[in-house]
Amino acid sequence: MRAWVRQSKESQGGWADIDEAALPDRPLLLDVSHSALNYKDALAIAGRSPIFRSFPMIPGIDVVGTVISDETGTFAAGSRIIATGSGMGETSMGGFAQRVRLDPDWAVAVPQDMPAANAAAVGTAGVTAALSVLALQDFGIKLETGPVLVTGATGGVGGFSVSLLAALGHEVIAVTGRLAESDYLKSLGASQIVDRATLEGEPRPLGKELWPAAVDVAGGKILANVLSNLCYGGVVAASGLAQSLSLPTSVAPFILRGVSLLGIDSVYASKPRRERAWALIGDNLNPDHIEAMKSLHDFAEVDRLAPQLLDQQLRGRAVFEWR
Repeated sequence: MRAWVRQSKESQGGWADIDEAALPDRPLLLDVSHSALNYKDALAIAGRSPIFRSFPMIPGIDVVGTVISDETGTFAAGSRIIATGSGMGETSMGGFAQRVRLDPDWAVAVPQDMPAANAAAVGTAGVTAALSVLALQDFGIKLETGPVLVTGATGGVGGFSVSLLAALGHEVIAVTGRLAESDYLKSLGASQIVDRATLEGEPRPLGKELWPAAVDVAGGKILANVLSNLCYGGVVAASGLAQSLSLPTSVAPFILRGVSLLGIDSVYASKPRRERAWALIGDNLNPDHIEAMKSLHDFAEVDRLAPQLLDQQLRGRAVFEWR
């Protein structure tokens, strides 16, 4: 079978024919139809960060396909499923292959009316966005609370966050460094567009109270500035490091305005949490928005697209299929 594989820490990765017996000993065997390019996948493929924890390793933290067999009986043969995170592409071989073996607990059924390519487009990005929105809801953010700021809005997590929040009736302020995409962001539901540059300066301990809630995928100075401009009692759901792993802030927003910073992890989210996220997606995510965010490619284009994602040259979600 074909797979993008890196055999050792010292070797270069690439496409190769490998034996199915090389797959890990896990109970569910999946015939892969689609996957998508995530930030961690791109880092690993471009060699910019040591994402792989063991070798040989296949990237692809999202995978969609048809069940060939499941020794646990959780899924029947022929079922369409999607698995996200759970260490795939880091500690267990991921979805950039024609077949994959995984644990059934990592997977959920693809929503009945959702095409496989759209499920892959949603993938980890959509689940992360849904978990972020659910975290804000659980915190107590309501429509009357006020607008919700979303950073990295032209990316996957940001775009799905804009769409979901708008579908739920929230006023959404979208932050982007690509103002030429303003019409696209408004089509997803954003009511206001903010230039990312306004959040890239040196953070002040406290700024003006501008927004009560935010979804952040950037980290770094952007997240620090978002925190310093939160309203009293405000909250940020943070899930990414697109700008930086660092957070150059102070305790001022926390102890003087009582703000909260909620960490969002989709990789090891429990199955009930992921099922709750997919229920939110199935009920509220506009299929037209998925189409607008999705670009469909042959798996062979993985190496070309990975650096573009890291350099923030891609919009939405790059989805791969076997051709």
